[in-house]
Amino acid sequence: MSSKTKKIIIVSSAVLLILLIAGFLFIYPRIKYLTYLIDKPSELFSINSLVNDVDEEFIEEYNPKTQRAFDVLHYDIKIELLPELSEIKGEAAIKIKVNDKSQRNIDLNFYDNMKINLLTMDGTKTGYKRTETNLSVSTVSVLPETVTVKIKYEGKPKSLGFGSFNFDKVKNGYMIYTLNEPVFASTWFPCIDLPDDKALTDIFITNDSMYTSLSNGKLVETKIEGNKKTFHWKTFYPISTYLVAVYSAQYKSKSEKYFSMSKDSVELAYYALPENFNEAMKDFSDHKNYLNTFEKLFGSYPFAKEKYSIAEFGWRLGAMENQTITGIGTRYLSGMKLFRDMIIHELAHSWWGNAVSPKTWKDIWLNEGFATYSEALYWEMQSGFEALQTTLIPKFAKFSSGTLYSPGDQLFTRLVYDKGAWVLHMLRKEVGDSAFFEIIRNYFETYKYKNADTEDFKNICEKISGKKLKFFFDQWIYKGEGIIEADYDWSVKKESDNFTVEIFLEQLQKGYDIYKFPLDIKIIFQDGGNEAKTFYVDQKEERILLITKQKPSEILFDPDKWLLAEFVKKNDNR
Repeated sequence: MSSKTKKIIIVSSAVLLILLIAGFLFIYPRIKYLTYLIDKPSELFSINSLVNDVDEEFIEEYNPKTQRAFDVLHYDIKIELLPELSEIKGEAAIKIKVNDKSQRNIDLNFYDNMKINLLTMDGTKTGYKRTETNLSVSTVSVLPETVTVKIKYEGKPKSLGFGSFNFDKVKNGYMIYTLNEPVFASTWFPCIDLPDDKALTDIFITNDSMYTSLSNGKLVETKIEGNKKTFHWKTFYPISTYLVAVYSAQYKSKSEKYFSMSKDSVELAYYALPENFNEAMKDFSDHKNYLNTFEKLFGSYPFAKEKYSIAEFGWRLGAMENQTITGIGTRYLSGMKLFRDMIIHELAHSWWGNAVSPKTWKDIWLNEGFATYSEALYWEMQSGFEALQTTLIPKFAKFSSGTLYSPGDQLFTRLVYDKGAWVLHMLRKEVGDSAFFEIIRNYFETYKYKNADTEDFKNICEKISGKKLKFFFDQWIYKGEGIIEADYDWSVKKESDNFTVEIFLEQLQKGYDIYKFPLDIKIIFQDGGNEAKTFYVDQKEERILLITKQKPSEILFDPDKWLLAEFVKKNDNR
């Protein structure tokens, strides 16, 4: 071998090595994030185990009926963060409307590891009793129409549930964040922690001056005193306690304006740690399009006077739709928009969960089912019905059996998210597109800044569609736990110039005996043509007769996938 040949081989090998390294560097992050995509579903929906203790018994003790005698109007919360100690100092002023003046105690939620230094009611010190999760404030006389309870406190917040208060050590200092859902706001501030007791808030966050501190609403003031910086965030729309948030880190930020259908100019603000900023800004860059799409579908963005923002936080299990300040976990910032559906889902909560909030946790599907179906609707608006199917069909068989309403220990499982989305899809088929989208917009406008339950939604569905839908809500939400499982068979008989097609269908599912539903059938003919028919199934066993001009070669049941159903030809393996 000549020296020239050796040089060529060496150079070629070096070039090949460089190309291989470059290729690896290019594709490795994609492999890494694709691995996240593969793992994400099982991981995200294993989070339910973190809140398994939040059952009906816990809720009854945590939220005693006496709380219904009161309505919080406003929270004024001052929080000083002490990250080196993993502690906070807090002061909360809670303005409360008294609905029942016969009450002799005001029952708040506040975990007992937080030390109370001073408690007053309308400026006067008063007594109180504590349990692990509750604070009962004594009254000395008949209560007026409104009272203000002030509490000064300090301590190490418990991080319960999904991680209600966190001091995460990061590259430069700390990343501090909260995640209250469903019932852990009281680990760091005293409140009536009911999803349907919405209030206005003023939140003051003090930390070392190098940190940017974020919360719900609009930033109205920043103040520097020595080496400390205080951010004052104010809400102009009521908020449920589980959506109240505090984030504090050495964020870099970017903002832009979005012009809403309401003619408002909405601030869009994006926050991430410096080392993840470029990737995050790429991932967040399509928010104007997302907002415009959802406004066309649902109505104007409901928090236009405040903002919409999204910030990196340390949660490893996904994202959280805190009102006007969504948090997204560091590991989901890819720079390649690989978690676009997650970002779309959280934005959809601005309408479903934040503006229209659930009356109880039994109605959680109204949050998560709606936000999940919103992902599919977004893609339908961008690329057509097939894109909706591509988004929705993979969710078909991944949820466990159970009822959507009052899901018990499945509060944050695929049952609530994916079955909830499919139920809305089937409702759309049941009432038709025109009625369905009118229902959605009317539901939003009726309950915006309020709370709704499943019956409220059903009533709007019936009013707009003109149909009695008790059967639908019973079989898919209140009582039915599974899906439609049916066997079918069909035969063809030649009669004169036509063919008589006889179809037999039998429902075999256990638990809920008879589902009622519109069934699309596509008849494929021997010449390659086809004919579509729709029939209403309301019996356990159905016999359908069709007359066709040509001989069928195949019959497809629910070809466009409108139903949570499995149709299996008799004698085939189920």
